Amino acid sequence: MKRNGPFQKPGARPLPASAEAAEALAIEVLGFLASDLERLERFMSLSGLGVENLREAAAEPGFLAAVLDHLASDEALLLAFAANSGRDPLLVAKARASLSPPPD
Repeated sequence: MKRNGPFQKPGARPLPASAEAAEALAIEVLGFLASDLERLERFMSLSGLGVENLREAAAEPGFLAAVLDHLASDEALLLAFAANSGRDPLLVAKARASLSPPPD
């Protein structure tokens, strides 16, 4: 049984340790955004995406990190995702760092 890190709520899902887990979280976040038309439209508007190029953009490097950036930039949205998914909000920052670590 995995233990939660020191910054997680008791009973929260463990933080991702790999890029694969971070990618899975970003895909989960994208699903959360897509589950509400208003949230999805805001994401697409702010990112400059449209229905016609969303799939193409999703295949680009950095897209999943951008999804996490979008979520992290809006505290209310981040907290709504955390409540909906049962995940600790700090998970988003850790996943974002995993997908796009700072330059050396």
